[in-house]
Amino acid sequence: MCRNIKTLYNFEPPVTDEEIRAASLQFVRKISGFNKPSKANEGPFMAAIDEIAGASARLLRSLETNAPSRNREEEAAKAKARAAERFGA
Repeated sequence: MCRNIKTLYNFEPPVTDEEIRAASLQFVRKISGFNKPSKANEGPFMAAIDEIAGASARLLRSLETNAPSRNREEEAAKAKARAAERFGA
């Protein structure tokens, strides 16, 4: 999985449309191999981002959990600690 795509579910505050769209863009970039598509492929590229963002938003709205919401700052600190351990300080 693309490392730039972060988990978006069960956070407080809830995920924003911009975060969903950013993850969708990263996904489409990953599977297409394009960082920026050519003019000929721009339409399908943008349409794919829109479709994936819509499906992702519907999925995130429909999920249910009994687990407490995670804190973004705490999760970011954990990720930073893992990266420091993995790559060195």
